[in-house]
Amino acid sequence: MEDDLSVDNIITTFLLNTTRLRPRLTEHAVFAAIYCGVLANVHPPDDEEAGYIPLPTGSVAEFYIEPMLKCFGDIDLMFHQNNMLAIPRGHAPPIQLPDEFHKYVKVVEVIDSHFPGYVYLVLRYLLTHGNDDDTYNSVEYDGRKYLSIGLAEQRNTSALGTIEKHGPAEQYSKEGLISVDRVYCVRCLLWPQQAAAWPTRRRNYEWPDSATVDRVVSNGCDLVQMAHPQCRQHVWTNKNQWRLSFSRAEIVLMNSWMPLHQIVYHLLRVFLKTGRLTESADNSGSGTLSNYHIKTLMLWACELKPRSWWSDNFSFTALCADLLNLLAQWLNQGYCPHYFITGCNLFDHCDRAKQILAAERLSEINKGEIIKWFICSYLPRCYHSCPVTVVRQFDDVDTIEKLQRAVSAVVEWRRSNVLLDNWRAFETAAYNLSRFISAVSVTVRSYPLWIKELTKLDAKLRFYVISVSCLHVAQNILSHGFADRWTKVLSILCDDLGCEKHSTNGKKALKLVEFLQKSAIDRLTTFRLLQARDFGTVATIVTTDFEAIYAYKRGDYQHCLQLSAQNVRTLLYAGDMSHVPIYPEFLQLLDDDIVSLTALTLIVKPECRYINPCYSSITQLTLSLYLITQCQLKLHHSVISLAHTYYCTKFAQRRYLVDAPQDDLILKLLERKLLTHIPEFLTLLLIIGYLLSEL
Repeated sequence: MEDDLSVDNIITTFLLNTTRLRPRLTEHAVFAAIYCGVLANVHPPDDEEAGYIPLPTGSVAEFYIEPMLKCFGDIDLMFHQNNMLAIPRGHAPPIQLPDEFHKYVKVVEVIDSHFPGYVYLVLRYLLTHGNDDDTYNSVEYDGRKYLSIGLAEQRNTSALGTIEKHGPAEQYSKEGLISVDRVYCVRCLLWPQQAAAWPTRRRNYEWPDSATVDRVVSNGCDLVQMAHPQCRQHVWTNKNQWRLSFSRAEIVLMNSWMPLHQIVYHLLRVFLKTGRLTESADNSGSGTLSNYHIKTLMLWACELKPRSWWSDNFSFTALCADLLNLLAQWLNQGYCPHYFITGCNLFDHCDRAKQILAAERLSEINKGEIIKWFICSYLPRCYHSCPVTVVRQFDDVDTIEKLQRAVSAVVEWRRSNVLLDNWRAFETAAYNLSRFISAVSVTVRSYPLWIKELTKLDAKLRFYVISVSCLHVAQNILSHGFADRWTKVLSILCDDLGCEKHSTNGKKALKLVEFLQKSAIDRLTTFRLLQARDFGTVATIVTTDFEAIYAYKRGDYQHCLQLSAQNVRTLLYAGDMSHVPIYPEFLQLLDDDIVSLTALTLIVKPECRYINPCYSSITQLTLSLYLITQCQLKLHHSVISLAHTYYCTKFAQRRYLVDAPQDDLILKLLERKLLTHIPEFLTLLLIIGYLLSEL
């Protein structure tokens, strides 16, 4: 008993000390913002002028904590058409709508079905935006036309990968990318009638508070394409039934939780997936238990349990065990109460025998079982991400003292790496932005959304989005000539570049390309300066690499050589350093050698561009060595200068380029180039000197 108490205290301390408040900039948050921009490029099949409004949901929107064991998997997006709106039955059509809505809006009326939480949608009004004011006029449709499932098909988003259907969700997956689950919905700006009792029901422990309740209600709800399980065999009902979604409400409520609530929710989800409930777990929502049941359990617990229940004799394992026992009671009763809709049973479609089996398994779980699971399953998944010196401490933890020391080593490592983790997330964000802008293009819809959403994550990314967008437009004009679609994009870019719109309209193509390239370089240099300011203590970042590229592009080889030589002196013995993408947007600034080498890589292995950043980016050191070599050859530098560059190139190959194939190819190219200009006897001396230096 005493040992269990000591281990439990170690677990609690570990979770409190390794769980961070999630930074705004994470890989999943960036991907969610990028996917929103991709979706913004698409229009509904019945109206090219209308669009889709995306909303990140699920874990990426609900968790504000960052445990050591990640709580994110796929990215969940809901999206609705901006030319369609739902209203409760009997409600008057709106005369004003948020700015995101189209000038023509179809209004459907929500009709309750005989299953709580499920409805039908009947086309009722057409709203037309007035020309003289901000109000809408309405015209009533004749007849009774039901909105059918399948209306939102034909969305072309092939850049996201292959598609699989999982219930109402379309799952897009592609190697090298985080998969995304997208759910089409119809927006309802009003709180649904089926949940009318939720805002005013009696709450003894002041959660959620009145301000949170008001915010939840003001967000309304959504309706997703999903029939009740008992209706799916009926062709008409399966096609026309919709489910009420409270995702917006859940995001608000879960972000009002205390950190300990979020940690408990995280633990329960992991336990459901990897622990003793695996056989009865089905994250698609169609099995006995799902993540949504755990979420519902937590929402009810936060409302019905006093604060003292959570904080007195505080223990994460005890809280989890008590909540799982409550879930076991629900399973025994065959009743899981919907958090928002009175009388709605989330277990009403489940196999009763499986419910009883799951209840028996859950009822056996106590605090000791949770402790054992944590030490044997959860904790190893955490410490295996640490350096080997930390991992080895867990080879022998047969006493409480040894376990405490090993866990303390993990905590210390985790604490010391906050800024480094933020830096790596930032590097990943910049790389993925380049990748998607290159793959899916920039439009008048995606560009403003990317600017808005990514600036929320980190203000520095604004400079990067503007820069890569400028280079993308310039590269397309160089490759395909000026097209009308770039006129509107340039008009928006001008606002962010601080120039008059007419200043780009009259420029000839080449002059426009030069203007865009120079504008991009200026902002990329600012981007580097901000990077160095914020992350210079954990990574070596030179700030003139893009300036050097542009000097080389303009033929100012002497200036490029000076900048690049200084960068090599800074980077040659550095650890972590920044990277430069080698997508077409950036290759336009370089010469044929590196373009040809990149093209050959893609010919041999075309999919490599999306597998790993190492195939489509190079370090600042490799770039600087490449620029030095090219400039030295163009300026006919002495053999001694070339020999020094050769030595630096060999040193870089040896020291830095593990698992960096693109860097390795470029440095081998430089090696061959340099050797063709260095006499054989000097080459031999260089090789001998290099080998001696490695002894």
